[in-house]
Amino acid sequence: MKKLLFIALIASLAITKTNAQENTTVDNEFTKFQVRLRAIAVVPNESATIETIGGDATITNAYVPELDFTYFFTKNVAAELILATTQHDVKAISTAAGNIPLGDVRLLPPTLTVQYHFNGDLVHPYVGAGINYTLFFDANSGPVADDVEYDSALGFAFQLGFDFDINDKWFVNLDAKYIMLNTDVTVNATTALGATVGAEVDINPFIAGVGIGYRLF
Repeated sequence: MKKLLFIALIASLAITKTNAQENTTVDNEFTKFQVRLRAIAVVPNESATIETIGGDATITNAYVPELDFTYFFTKNVAAELILATTQHDVKAISTAAGNIPLGDVRLLPPTLTVQYHFNGDLVHPYVGAGINYTLFFDANSGPVADDVEYDSALGFAFQLGFDFDINDKWFVNLDAKYIMLNTDVTVNATTALGATVGAEVDINPFIAGVGIGYRLF
């Protein structure tokens, strides 16, 4: 009897160990790193508070390619970093001095989001939230202002997307983000208006993208 109990105990431990190894294997069966190339539309939802002369601001849309990298910590939790640069024309409108073109400016807005991916057979929805840090550079002040300066800004980002499997490696991606972005702008217009004008500008862009992705490993 003792021998039978000992054999049964050994067999039970062996089965438990095998099941644990199988579960570990299943849990680890996911791609940890993937890359996407998207075409994105950046649509600002702009408004401004302009000192002295009042008025508002308009910022043009931009359409550019974007590269992003995603790392999966688990099968469902991942972090995504996007890389792109956009160029926008800026204008102050309905001011005491009329409509004032302020040239254009380039934005470098690296955005890091933490995502939750829902499991699916062919379609994999995900939601995310994170931070954005936007750098403004190569500002062209336009025909009126002597100089326009934009402060770099930190904002929050929210995300919703879908991955549609083509096969085990390739997939099509649809993605939408909303970034809460605000910057302080200083317009040196002493030559034309005899003043330096400050403004607080809400850019708050909506970003829609479509592209293709590849699961690396």
